[in-house]
Amino acid sequence: MKITTVIFFIFIFGTVYEVQGQFQQFENTAGIRHSCIVAADIDNDGDMDIITSGETIENNITVAKSSIYLNNNGTFTGQTTAGSTYKNPVFVPDFADPTVIKAGDGWYYAYGTENTWTDGVHHIVPIIKSKNLTQWQFVADAFKTRPSWKNNGGIWAPDVTYVNGKYYMYYSFSTWGDSNPGIGLAISDTPEGPFVDQGKLFDSSFIGVSNSIDPYFMQSGSAGTLQSYLFWGSFNGIYGIELNADLRSFKGSKFKIAGNAFEAPYIKEKNGKYYFFGSVGSCCDGANSQYRVGIAVSDNIRGPFKDKNGAGILADGIEGSLFLAGNVSGGWAGPGHNSKIITDDAGTDYLLYHAVQVSDPFLPGGATRRPLMLDKINWIDNWPQISGSVPGLSEQLIPIIKP
Repeated sequence: MKITTVIFFIFIFGTVYEVQGQFQQFENTAGIRHSCIVAADIDNDGDMDIITSGETIENNITVAKSSIYLNNNGTFTGQTTAGSTYKNPVFVPDFADPTVIKAGDGWYYAYGTENTWTDGVHHIVPIIKSKNLTQWQFVADAFKTRPSWKNNGGIWAPDVTYVNGKYYMYYSFSTWGDSNPGIGLAISDTPEGPFVDQGKLFDSSFIGVSNSIDPYFMQSGSAGTLQSYLFWGSFNGIYGIELNADLRSFKGSKFKIAGNAFEAPYIKEKNGKYYFFGSVGSCCDGANSQYRVGIAVSDNIRGPFKDKNGAGILADGIEGSLFLAGNVSGGWAGPGHNSKIITDDAGTDYLLYHAVQVSDPFLPGGATRRPLMLDKINWIDNWPQISGSVPGLSEQLIPIIKP
């Protein structure tokens, strides 16, 4: 981590007077007296952040206090107590294929694939919640009983969005190697559920796409131009289709945006562009998992999506530009199937995803154990990057979330 002293703030703020004024601002905001100030690139994004260290009076006792201010392109936003850090994983024993939202009650809620945890309890789409994205607690299962429109299978890879005043969950219904899996919809009035099943949207036979699982819902545009889409697919092409206003039926024809290398599509709209994230390789081979995430970008939600070198991803076998891969020597394999990108109150983006712990790769029933991971995203030259393109293993500053 790059560190310098307060004297170098002359080059940031221009004059000593400006430095002193900026210093006083941080001191007053943090409620610190007799403080010193240090500059450090805490979040490794190339600019210098601020650490204030001093003292405060609490119950007539002098105690030490430090605060951190992150620099976002010259604007210092947010405040967190120094030493507030986390390490991956952020939730165990298992939380595969996560989707994460921030609900109206101020809590973040995450929803994961059906599985039996190490305590022997089977969860049909477990729900967990957190105030800061790093400390999670179990809430309930989204379903009291499994949806009944298919005879066999599990409920995998849910995608939850708050829309039309309710919580909409698009989910996969499939067995391993299923010849005709499908995608359904369930709705809840609250983020904690229970979710009431609305039935099947389509299955592979109806929609004409093999292995139709891994749904992702998104809306683009605003007011009269708002359009709703469902994207899906798993190693047989990634497809999208526009939804009607009821969000449970579709209009027009499906369109293809990526080839057969991918599953678990996610699209981030940012600065007029659409960033595609797709998982590549096998998710579920324990410590031997080669799961990873590739990315591409387009000016249009329907594509064409291209990697950093300008190559399209429609052709089969093309993986896009590498975004995230395993670090077996560091103890983690197979990172992927990410959630939506979450932006904290300082404007910093974070990604939640699952990965496989090499030293403990299986659940008691034999399924690959995939704990929940969290890492910061830096945008470099308009491309998202996670440091080293591997799961973060060291202590990291927690996201800045206002109370």
